[in-house]
Amino acid sequence: MKNIEFTSTTTERIYNDYLKRVEKCIAILSKEDKKEMLMEINSHIFEGIQRFSDNNETDNLLTVLEKLGMPEEFLKPVIANKKIAQAVSTFNPKDVLQALLLNFKNGIIYSVFALLYLLLFVFLFFIVTKLIFPSKTGLFYLDEKFKAFGFIKNTDGMNDILGFWFIPLVILSAIIFYLLITLLLRFTKKQ
Repeated sequence: MKNIEFTSTTTERIYNDYLKRVEKCIAILSKEDKKEMLMEINSHIFEGIQRFSDNNETDNLLTVLEKLGMPEEFLKPVIANKKIAQAVSTFNPKDVLQALLLNFKNGIIYSVFALLYLLLFVFLFFIVTKLIFPSKTGLFYLDEKFKAFGFIKNTDGMNDILGFWFIPLVILSAIIFYLLITLLLRFTKKQ
């Protein structure tokens, strides 16, 4: 990779410092991946600087770097994906462990989303079962104690206290879960 040349030593120092931060972030990647990422980031910087017509290269570089963002942040998902690809192709235990550690947070987030979507579909299943098996689906009490919520095979002695009000309750619950999932997605995209 050929470094971009600047006339100002200050601009040169800012550029080199940024590339060092990038190199530090991508240190765990293979040589090929490191070279590819450095070249890609360098290309983005070069193309970004070319868009400016004024001669203040320091301001231009700072604007481009600000748009790129902090390498410690925007490179995390890229490094995690590259590490997974490397682990799959090499079967090296070290690469597999690094890929798992880098993707641990994403794994937890996606597990939570999977659970929330599962609950959403369970609520929709309850609506269908209430229509097909009204006496076996509901909010059941036995001897004034809560026994079950949902679809129950054996309801002997149990009372469904909601009746067909079970359907609006489940629809409301499904809407709340859907809104919760949407808000969580927005929250995770911002981070």
